Amino acid sequence: RCVEAFYIYFHAGRVEEPYVSITKKRQMPKDGYSEEIEKEVGQAEGKLCTHRSAFSRASVIQAFLGSAPQLTLQLYICVLQQEVTVARSIFMVLSLLSIVYGALRCNILSIRIKYDDYDVRVKPAAYLCIFLWRSFEIATRVTVLVLFGSVLRIWVFLVVLLNFLGFCFYPWVLFWLSKSPFPENIEKELSRVGTTIVLCLLTFLYAGINMFCWSAVQVELSDPDLISKSQNWYRMTVYYIVRLMENAFLLLMWYIYRTDFYLYVCAPMLVLQLLIGYCMGIFFMLVFYQFCHPCKKLFSSSITEALLSCFKLLYFICQHQKSTLLTGKVGVKSPENTDEARGCSKTIDSHNRSIHQSVSSNA
Repeated sequence: RCVEAFYIYFHAGRVEEPYVSITKKRQMPKDGYSEEIEKEVGQAEGKLCTHRSAFSRASVIQAFLGSAPQLTLQLYICVLQQEVTVARSIFMVLSLLSIVYGALRCNILSIRIKYDDYDVRVKPAAYLCIFLWRSFEIATRVTVLVLFGSVLRIWVFLVVLLNFLGFCFYPWVLFWLSKSPFPENIEKELSRVGTTIVLCLLTFLYAGINMFCWSAVQVELSDPDLISKSQNWYRMTVYYIVRLMENAFLLLMWYIYRTDFYLYVCAPMLVLQLLIGYCMGIFFMLVFYQFCHPCKKLFSSSITEALLSCFKLLYFICQHQKSTLLTGKVGVKSPENTDEARGCSKTIDSHNRSIHQSVSSNA
């Protein structure tokens, strides 16, 4: 693909195209209106676009199935040896940049897929926000896993396995609940077994991405394109709340079970820095969706409105649980109160009888 892409690029314009195709894209709405623009796409440009899409997908696969495990392993070796060599630090920086670049390409790819009818132009501020968002999120996530695995080596496999299997089977559970027919139009030459293998590999990649960061491309097997084109704010909110709680729990376990090996580290300060770093990643994510997203004019609701509605829903659930508990306590105590009231009434009646008898005897 690389050789063909360079060959097409350097030979473009020298020979007249035998035919061109016309594509229609709509501009971002201005004052409530969006114009449709026709553009002629030559054969060479179409092939370059195909190669670019393939390179984007390949960079995502390489980042999360190659660089992410490599970064985790190198950081784990540095923690055990209590030193960071120059060569290893260079490899870790390159691995981190590779993962961040893959996550950035995943974000841009999801935007272009979801808003394929529009002419999407990503500004430099959006790239900067995505880069900072993914850098903080991935770096803190890898560090938390390494710290937890250095003191609880067996339990870290359970954490990784639960995360991976949960995200791997999540699209299949949604597909089973939707009761949609099995997708047959992925590739004409593939059989049913081949289609199943392709879908399993897709969910495998989806689980690998969600192990380290939020996957901007949400897999939906019931959709013909296999990708959800709706912006689900609730799913994103739940993911980041649960992930923040999980990171805090893993850091707490590391803080409790840390050995004398970590005497040279200020543990409370490190825990605080990691939690703040993850919150910084969430902050830049909110800035991107609120101000820098290239298609924010097409959102039915902003990210702040979605977060407020999510918090209101959580608050309503908590209040409902509290009211249920209070009602249960009152219901449990009511028989005791009734017995106490009956005992008090019996005491008062006996006291009144004694007074009446004493008065009658005196009379």
